[in-house]
Amino acid sequence: MKTPREILYLEPLELPGTIQMAIDLFLLEKSFTDKNFNMAIRFYTWDGDWLSIGKNQKGLEKTWLNLLKNKKLKIVRRPSGGKSVLHSRGLTYALIWKDPPKNKKESYLKTTSWLKDGFKKAGVDLFFGKQSVNTSNSNCFATSTLADLVDKDKNKYIGSAQYWKKGHLLQHGEILMDPSKQLWKKIFNTDPPKIKEETIEKDQIIIFLKESLNKIWPNSKLTNYKLDTKDKVIIKRLIRDYFYETNYS
Repeated sequence: MKTPREILYLEPLELPGTIQMAIDLFLLEKSFTDKNFNMAIRFYTWDGDWLSIGKNQKGLEKTWLNLLKNKKLKIVRRPSGGKSVLHSRGLTYALIWKDPPKNKKESYLKTTSWLKDGFKKAGVDLFFGKQSVNTSNSNCFATSTLADLVDKDKNKYIGSAQYWKKGHLLQHGEILMDPSKQLWKKIFNTDPPKIKEETIEKDQIIIFLKESLNKIWPNSKLTNYKLDTKDKVIIKRLIRDYFYETNYS
């Protein structure tokens, strides 16, 4: 009988975006140095309203800078690619995988199947997006590619983006729930996708998604992981070196 492969699980934290990004990058670095590391998964929320921008996204729009200046919004750059995401009362996930399929399409199909399955348990059928990447639109939720999950009416529930390093994968995703419609309109000049009210219970969604991990990755077990003092020292270094709150005042 095979020994179950360990999936590290961090309890949900509500923290500023800079710290959340640094924790995710810390877990990716841990996958390089810890020979027993297989995978890690975490869900988290953001302290306040944040806009995360993709690793390769160029420049910030004037509207965003005005919101930043007036303290209506905070901004951080993700290590992952993709477009801008408003984190406002939603749920973010991060999945770190030491040995993913090297084909990007195959990796996205695998890393979003557990999300699909978890939402099905919540009574929401989601499907893979089929649009091509739109480089002219800065809003992640304006289009839906293979990396994303939409309902039958093409409303996007989950947008995901990847960061690859040394063959290891960090995948971020935002699970849309109840964003500030007013702030969304100011940032993207459009309304947010229409989603069912059933998805607003974060705790229940997390339970369903955790159950789905074992279905998609059989012979695995979730192991609770708590950040220790040594970990927090590394995370502080990563914040200093890579993640700083954008400030144009």
